[in-house]
Amino acid sequence: MNDGARRNSHRIRRAPSVAASENRREQLIQKDGWAVSSGIDSLDLEEIQQSDSGPATREGPDATVVPHKSPRGTRALNSGLRATAFLCLAVSVVHVMFVFLHVAPANTVSKRYGPLINGWVYPFFEQNWRLFAPDPESVNRKILARTADIGSDGSVRVGPWFDLTAVDVAAVEHQPFPSHTAQNLLRRAWTGYVDTHGGDDKARTERARMMRRYLTNVAADRVAAHRSGTFDFIQLRVVTLPIAPGPVAGERPPTPTETRLLPWWKVTRHGK
Repeated sequence: MNDGARRNSHRIRRAPSVAASENRREQLIQKDGWAVSSGIDSLDLEEIQQSDSGPATREGPDATVVPHKSPRGTRALNSGLRATAFLCLAVSVVHVMFVFLHVAPANTVSKRYGPLINGWVYPFFEQNWRLFAPDPESVNRKILARTADIGSDGSVRVGPWFDLTAVDVAAVEHQPFPSHTAQNLLRRAWTGYVDTHGGDDKARTERARMMRRYLTNVAADRVAAHRSGTFDFIQLRVVTLPIAPGPVAGERPPTPTETRLLPWWKVTRHGK
């Protein structure tokens, strides 16, 4: 049997069922009226839809999806956080670049932008080493300070010497994680002062004056934290001691001890 004959036979088999369905509808209309027949018609229609194309789906009214909008304050906060993160990242990159140029050997960039690099690094980010050439300490230095206070009658009262280095050493000894300020703050302040003043204690450049104020403030803050009373002037004395030689270098003569007395410096009134 060919395809055309199969289609014709299929139509012939479906024709009686269609005719029977129409006769049934007419009988129901005559017997029970239009309301009953319409209900049966809708029922038959649903059955035909389910049998032919699967379960019928009912579409609801169109619902417009409104995108969620964050409050204005949240958007401003997010923008501020992004701007802050970008600013911190930019400052970190610039800081790393300046420190690298500071510790790297002299080159064209560091020579051209030397004042800008030094202005950024000194005094808070100064490095005590050079790239590929560290410079360890070769002597021990003890820094002492004494203060002076001018009374209401014009008399000057001078206090005893106070060992600032001993306070730092006590804060470092037996500490598994010693503070960086206790190890290097006072020592590096003195090294910066010596590098800019030489041996005559005269400040000839702006950076030298800055390092003198820095050393003065560090010493005054240390004294005020461990002593009671007020003072208006401070004086430093630096004693250089040789590092104890080991057994290999026992025959080498020791370095002579040096004591350097600095002039009195005026400070803002410290203490209570």
